[in-house]
Amino acid sequence: LAVPWRWCCSPRRGAAGGPPAEHVRAAFLRFFQDRHGHRRLPSAPVRPRGDPRLLFVNAGMNQFKPIFLGTVHPRSELVQHRRVVNSQKCVRAGGKHNDLEDVGRDTYHHTFFEMLGNWSFGDYFKEEACSMAWELLTEVYEIPRDRLYITYFGGDSSLGLSADEECRDIWLRLGVPASHVLPFPLKDNFWEMGDTGPCGPCTEIHYDHVGGGRNAAALVNQGNPDVVEIWNLVFMQYSREVEGNLLPLPQHHVDTGMGLERLVTVLQNKRSNYDTDLFTPILDAIYKGCRRPRYQGLVGDADVGHVNMAYRVVADHVRTLCMCITDGIYPGFSGAELVLRRILRRAVRFCSEVLHAPPGLLASLVPTVVEVLGDAYPELTKNTNQQIMDIINENEAAFLSSLERGRRIIERTVQQMEPSTNFPAEVAWSLYGNLGFPLDLIDLMLEEKGISLDSAAFNELALEDAKRKARGPQAGQVEDPNTHLDVHSLAQLQSNNVPATDDSPKYSYTLGLHGQYEFSPCQATVLVLYRDQSLQKEVGAGERCGVILDRTNFYAEQGGQDCDKGYMIRLGQQDILFPVESVHLCGGYVIHEVTAVETLRAGDHVQLFVDEARRLACMTNHTATHVLNFALRHVLGEHTEQRGSHVTAERLRFDFDTKGPVTVEQLQQVEQVVQDVIKRNEVVHMAEVPLTLARRVQGLRAVDEGYPDPVRIVSLGVPVENVLTRDSEAALQTSVELCCGTHLLQTGAVEDLAIINERQLVKGISRVIAVTGGQAKQAREVGQCLAMEVDSVSLRMKQRSTSIPEMQNLSKEVGQLTKVVTDTAMPQWQRKELETILKGLQRTANTAIKKLEMKQAEEKAQSLLAKHCSQTVIIDTVPADSLSILMKVVNQLCDRSPGTSVLLLSPQASGEVLCACQVSKNCLPVFSAADWAVAVCAQMEGKAGGSPIVAKGSGNAKGMQGALATALEFAQSKL
Repeated sequence: LAVPWRWCCSPRRGAAGGPPAEHVRAAFLRFFQDRHGHRRLPSAPVRPRGDPRLLFVNAGMNQFKPIFLGTVHPRSELVQHRRVVNSQKCVRAGGKHNDLEDVGRDTYHHTFFEMLGNWSFGDYFKEEACSMAWELLTEVYEIPRDRLYITYFGGDSSLGLSADEECRDIWLRLGVPASHVLPFPLKDNFWEMGDTGPCGPCTEIHYDHVGGGRNAAALVNQGNPDVVEIWNLVFMQYSREVEGNLLPLPQHHVDTGMGLERLVTVLQNKRSNYDTDLFTPILDAIYKGCRRPRYQGLVGDADVGHVNMAYRVVADHVRTLCMCITDGIYPGFSGAELVLRRILRRAVRFCSEVLHAPPGLLASLVPTVVEVLGDAYPELTKNTNQQIMDIINENEAAFLSSLERGRRIIERTVQQMEPSTNFPAEVAWSLYGNLGFPLDLIDLMLEEKGISLDSAAFNELALEDAKRKARGPQAGQVEDPNTHLDVHSLAQLQSNNVPATDDSPKYSYTLGLHGQYEFSPCQATVLVLYRDQSLQKEVGAGERCGVILDRTNFYAEQGGQDCDKGYMIRLGQQDILFPVESVHLCGGYVIHEVTAVETLRAGDHVQLFVDEARRLACMTNHTATHVLNFALRHVLGEHTEQRGSHVTAERLRFDFDTKGPVTVEQLQQVEQVVQDVIKRNEVVHMAEVPLTLARRVQGLRAVDEGYPDPVRIVSLGVPVENVLTRDSEAALQTSVELCCGTHLLQTGAVEDLAIINERQLVKGISRVIAVTGGQAKQAREVGQCLAMEVDSVSLRMKQRSTSIPEMQNLSKEVGQLTKVVTDTAMPQWQRKELETILKGLQRTANTAIKKLEMKQAEEKAQSLLAKHCSQTVIIDTVPADSLSILMKVVNQLCDRSPGTSVLLLSPQASGEVLCACQVSKNCLPVFSAADWAVAVCAQMEGKAGGSPIVAKGSGNAKGMQGALATALEFAQSKL
C-alpha cells in the first residue's frame, strides 16, 4: 500500500494545543471516504423519518434501519449504499435512551451529541472494520496504543452463542496485547436494535486517560471515569425473533459509532467533554451573560450552589435547542415537542435560579452555537439565528410566568394545609402537568418550607397517566404480521428471485369523453402468500393473509396518502370476492391484506377492482394538497416549509412552518389562490426522472434518500421537461413536488376547497385541515346559514330588551351558537370572524344583564329601606328572579345603611326559596353571616355557605315562615 493517509492539521489548535474539533470530525470523514472508499452522507435531521416509535434520532444507524430490516425500496438510493460514513446529529432525551436528568451532574452526559460512524451493508465485515478502526486511532489520530483496551463478546450459553473468538483473534493479529483484549457478557458486548430485529456481537474500544504504563484492564466497563469507551463496532449477523430465539441474518452488516465529544476530549488531552472547544466558547458566553464566577469544572459536593452544574446544563441544552428547532422540532405539548419543552424549561430554570442571569441569556447563546457547529451542519446557518432566538425567548417568557403562578399556588396550598401533613399529590401533579413545573423544583420549594410531597400518591397519578396514554389512539398499533414482511421472508423472496411488485398500473387511468375518470382493468398472478411471518403457497378459507402479486393497480399507503381498498376475484369465478382491506409496501413488494373467503393459492390468476370512488376522492384531495402547499407559500412567504401531510378520501391535513398565527385575511387569500388554480383547470403533469435531474429543480423541497430513483415529479400547469431545464424558474411560479401519490389529471375536478380548521400545533408550526368538492360546498353553505343566525342575534341584541329573562335567554342563545360555530365544519376564516362577533355579543349580553339586575336591585333596596327605616337588622322576603339579584339587593341595602345587617328570602315559582345575607363589620366576630344563613336554611331543609360577612343558600318554601322567625331569633341572640 501507499504511505498511510494522514490528516492535515491547520495552525489553529483546539483546547490545550490539541487538534480543533472541526479537524477531528473532518479527519474521520476523509479517512473513510478517501482511503477506504466510503460514500460520505450528510447527517439526517434529528426528527426521525418514517419511525413513529422514536422521539428523536438517537444513533447514527437510525436512517439506515430499512437496510438492516430489508424493507428498503429496490429503487431507493439506500439500496446503492455499500460503504457509508457520516457524522450524525443525535438527541438522547425521553424514551428508552434518556440522558436528560444526568446532564450537568457529571462531565460527560449530553442530550445532544455527534456520532461519528462508518457502515458496511453486506460488504466488509469484522476483519476490515477492526483494521480500519485501529489504523485511524493509532496511525492517524496517533493515540498511544498502550492506552487502548478492546472488549469482545464472551458468549452466552443460554442463547447457545459461543464467544466471538474470530473478533478476538483479529485484534491480536493487529498487535493488541492479549492483556488488553477482554471478553464481556451479553449486556456489555451484544447490541440489539430493539426487542426484535437485527442484532449481533460488538467490540468496543476503551481509552485510559491516566496511562503511564499501568494496566487498567480491571477498570474497563466498571463505570470508572478514567477508562471510557470511545468506539463501538457492531457486527449485525443475527435477527432476534418474537419468540426470543436468534436466527442468522441473510446479509451481514457493520454499524460503528464513536461519540465526537469523547474523542475530542481524548485528542485535546482533557478529562471532561466540557473542557473541549466544542463547549468552551459557549461556557465563556454564559459567563459574560450571568452573575456568577467562571466555569471551573467542579462536580458533586465540590460544586457549591450547583453553579458548575448549571453551566453544563445550559451549554448542553442550548445546543440541543438549536439543532431541534432547526430541524423543525419546536417546544410543545406531546412527543418530541414535549421533551424539548422540558429541556428548554430546565435550561431556563438553571439560568434564572442558579446563574442569576437576566431573561434572554439562553437565546443570546444561539450565535455562539451556530459559530461552533455551523460549518459541520450548514442547515444551522440556513435559518436566521433570530428565528431560533425568538422561539427560545417566547417559551422562556411563558415558563417564567408559569413559575411565578406555580409559586403562588404552592404558597396558597401550604397555608391551607393542616400541620404535619404531606403536600397534596393532586396539586403537585397539576403543577407538573399543566404548568410544566419541574418536579425537582417542587421538591426543592417544599423542602425549604419543611414539607414533603406525598410521593406515593404522586407516583400513582403518574402511573394512571401513563396507562391512559397507553390506551390512546397510538397505543397497541402493532404492525399486522400479515402485511409487514420480516427480514427473513424478504431475504427468501429475493433469493427465490421473486420480482418486486409492478405497481405502475396504479397510475393507469384516463379522462373519458364526458370528464369521468376511467380506471384500466388489471389482471395479476398470485406469487406467494404471507401469514404468521412465513411465506406460504396456500391459505385456507377464513384465514387472514397478505397476498403478493406480480402486478397491481392498488395504491399502497405511502407518501402521506391512504391506501386503496377494493376486492379481487379469481378469473372465471365472478361470484367469489376476496375483499382487500389494506395495502402496504415492504421492500418493493406490495402486500394486499385479504381475508380468504375460500382457499387461495400461489399461481391463481386474479382480477383486481379498486374502490374507484375512494381512489378518486384520495386523488382529488392529494392534488388539492399540492395546490394548498403552493398557495400557503404564495401568501405566507417562501420560508413556509411543509412539515407533514395526510390525505384520506374524506379530508386532507397539512402541517407547515409559520412565524405566527395565520390571520383571517391570510386564510381568505390562501383559499382564493386555490380557487384561481381550480378555475384555470391546470393540467397535472407527471413524469419519472432521474434523481440527479430532480435535484436541479429550483424551489423544490430537499431531496433525501427516502425517494426512489428515478423519482416521480408532479407539476401543475407546467410540463415536467420545462421545470427540469437548467436555470428554469418555472417551478417557482407553480406547484412542483416529488410525489409517488395518485393525482387528478386536471385541477378543475377539485371543484372547491375549504380550510375548515387551522391551529398551531406548537410555536412555529401550524396545521390546517381542508375538504374539497361537495364537502367544501356544504361547509360554505353551513357557514352562510350560521352567519345569518349570528346576524339575527346581533339585531335582537341591539334592540336592548328591558326584561332580565329575555336577556338571559339571549345570552344563552349566544353561548349555544358559539358552541355550534366552534364544532361545525365550515370555512375557518368565517369561523374566526363569527367567533369574534359572538364573543362581543356575549360581553354585551352579560353587561346588559348586570345593568338590569343592578337597576332592579336598586329599586327593591329603596323600597325595603323605606319599609325598615333606621333598623339595625332587616329580615324580609322580596321577589327576585335569581340569587344574583337577591345578593345585589342585600349589598345595596348594606351600602346605603352601613351599620345594618340584612337577610332576605325570595320564594320562587319552583317551590325553592333563595336566601342571601350580609352582616355589618361592626358585629364581627360575634355575628357571622355564614352561621346565620346555615341556621335559616336548615329550617327550610336546605344548605348555605359563605364568609363571616356575606353568605347565601336555599331551601324549601314549606319552612319559609319558620326560617324568618329563626333569622330574627339568631340575630337577636348575637346582637
